[in-house]
Amino acid sequence: MKRNRIFILFAAVLAGVMSLAHAQAPYKEGVGATLGTTQAFSYKFFPANHFAIQVDLGTKYCYVYGSHLWSAEVAPNFMYEGRLVKGLYGFVGLGGSIGYNGQPFCYIIGLAPGDAGYNPNPDPGDPNPNSVTRRSVHNCKAGANGFFGLEYKFDIPLALQLDFRPGYRCIFAPNKFADHKFDWGLDLGVRYTF
Repeated sequence: MKRNRIFILFAAVLAGVMSLAHAQAPYKEGVGATLGTTQAFSYKFFPANHFAIQVDLGTKYCYVYGSHLWSAEVAPNFMYEGRLVKGLYGFVGLGGSIGYNGQPFCYIIGLAPGDAGYNPNPDPGDPNPNSVTRRSVHNCKAGANGFFGLEYKFDIPLALQLDFRPGYRCIFAPNKFADHKFDWGLDLGVRYTF
């Protein structure tokens, strides 16, 4: 709860500082890449002076039940962006993501990693290891996130962006709500602008 209040306070202060800015958008459109927790093709455009939409299409890292997974996803983000000093812009907004993971992960009904009696390496001949049901499934992912950071627009048609995306994500396996938890992303964006 305290973490949420700090995030809301930080976002409000950043939005207040940017509301004092009265410069126009740093560029109309930009294409490039997002690198970090998200590895994606990135497209950003400004339909209005301070309002930007950024869409990332690629892969994102997530951790589910002891498995490290990469999901293919699309992530639209909507933000208010304003100039802080010459060339440097700050932004704050909201976004979401929808994705699919083709790499199966194993989840356990009854016991989970860390539970007493859980055996991560059962005997292959045991038809009922740990007296629970094991399933290895493909899954879908959906999430919602905050979106804030800094962007620097060079005098040449190039912009660099550093953003943080705290949020909440849900993993859906067939016929089962498999996992949900706090999620985050830290990314560097490189864009050709025009």
